Amino acid sequence: MSVAPVLRIANASGFYGDRESAVHEMITGGDIDVLTGDYLAELTMSILAMDRLKNPDRGYARSFLRQMEGSLGPAVDAGIKVVVNAGGLNPAGLAAEVRALAERLGIGARVAHVEGDDLLGRLDELGLNEASLDRSGTSGSGVGGSGAGGSGLGAPLAANAYLGAFGIAAALKAGADVVVTGRVTDASLVVGPAAAHFGWTLDDRDALAGAVVAGHVIECGAQATGGNFAFFTEIADLGRIGFPVAEVRADGSCTITKHPGTGGAVTPETVTAQLLYEIGGARYAGPDVTTRFDSVSLNDEGPDRVGISGAVGEPPPPTLKVGLNSIGGYRNEVTFVLTGLDIEAKADLVRRQMEAALGDVTPRWTLARTDHPDAASEAEASALLHCVVRADDGDSIGRIFSGAAIELALASYPGFHVTAPPTAASPYGVFTAAHIPAGDVPHVVVDGDGGRTEVAAPSGTAELLPVPEPVCPPWTGQGPTRRVPLGTVVGARSGDKGGSANIGAWARDDRAFDWLAATLTVEELRRLLPEVAPLELTRHVFANLRALNFVIEGILGQGVSSQHRFDPQAKALGEWLRSRHVDVPEELL
Repeated sequence: MSVAPVLRIANASGFYGDRESAVHEMITGGDIDVLTGDYLAELTMSILAMDRLKNPDRGYARSFLRQMEGSLGPAVDAGIKVVVNAGGLNPAGLAAEVRALAERLGIGARVAHVEGDDLLGRLDELGLNEASLDRSGTSGSGVGGSGAGGSGLGAPLAANAYLGAFGIAAALKAGADVVVTGRVTDASLVVGPAAAHFGWTLDDRDALAGAVVAGHVIECGAQATGGNFAFFTEIADLGRIGFPVAEVRADGSCTITKHPGTGGAVTPETVTAQLLYEIGGARYAGPDVTTRFDSVSLNDEGPDRVGISGAVGEPPPPTLKVGLNSIGGYRNEVTFVLTGLDIEAKADLVRRQMEAALGDVTPRWTLARTDHPDAASEAEASALLHCVVRADDGDSIGRIFSGAAIELALASYPGFHVTAPPTAASPYGVFTAAHIPAGDVPHVVVDGDGGRTEVAAPSGTAELLPVPEPVCPPWTGQGPTRRVPLGTVVGARSGDKGGSANIGAWARDDRAFDWLAATLTVEELRRLLPEVAPLELTRHVFANLRALNFVIEGILGQGVSSQHRFDPQAKALGEWLRSRHVDVPEELL
């Protein structure tokens, strides 16, 4: 039996909280075969873990049920398969709710779910309790404090392996209309349907790698169609951005596009920006295949159509990544507004006063000089002094901290006020990554009748030769330069990975890339971004994308949930870099 040469896979969610109407828009707005939705991130898993603590029947993305209320019928009628990781920590629970919804609406939808990723009950057996406590730096002494649910600091609230795509593929081949998963890799939502449609096996590594690239591009929704794009002023319609569609072919190559008449744009640069999002070096390891991002080529196929080809696949590693989400402690904060003259002296005074009142608690201070001289408004004349405190015990930084701040109201710098009254301390999360043998993690498909099918773990390898960095040609320009923001000629996108972050920077033509590769060294990045100067930095060259990718270790502390810095997910690091002034050859301007 022949299969269609192109499988049209759309995305309608890049995170838990994305535009709810996008599911219906993607089902009814154009011709697609599969609708995917990515609801999970490291931060989301912490949110769902806290949700499950309050109610063990929860732990999934409840917005997906609301989306299916008006969209399940149209999807089934159109023959569109729905594949989502909205199951979070409870895929069986969400699948049961979808079945109940279908029955209530009179829709004959077959619903399957994928499980096995939840390892919370096997922590001691797999050595993950010890791994989590060692890496998070907490004692595991069982100190609960208010809001900890009795779990103890450092004790994981969630432990989930990142499964691959072949559970999804098995569910679809068995006839499922809706597949709900827990923690699978984001790209698996695309790889699974493609593998089912084209009959790929684990030996079809190049095809799998191509689908991983397609999945990586569309997994974050509108980020592939003009959202969060460095040169956003060049895109005519950003009012209501369309979500992306990947037209995947049997060899794994694809075309990225969007529904006709929707906002945003699909260009080689919007696709490049998403390709650089949250990656490391040339190899992108996954549970089914290791994808070589340095092999990918982009081709402009016309308005809102970008072709991606050339992906090379290598064996996957022998281990699976496990994400552990724990309560790291408690935090409290207050932001002091400093207005007018003597900003530094005012900041110094309030620091001394707060630190004297707090005793053994050591605050973390950040002064944002948002003030302007001779300002025409009070807001423009003001700077913000942010004070954050952390402790194992929420009571020690609750009312004591609040009182220390508010008691200064009539006894500190002139013009004293704060942006909001301090509140009680709240728990913060810690994300830790561990790795365990892939064979230790079950990968199970459960159909609507309770039938269970186990998916075999792929045979991985730890023996891949190092990828040599491309040799960049030296910059030979001799003409005059002009001091302008780097972003005048360079795009960037940044994001988080555990406690680390990446900044991908790309040039807009070959000549500019030659200059960028010669200029933006690790040492230059340290100079331009002083916050990253003391941290471990690695630069990777992607000549095929005219891009550099910098991985910055430890900049986010213990992960997004710990709210370690002003920009806890590192989403704006790239824009900070683009705003820095450098000497750019005039020929590039």
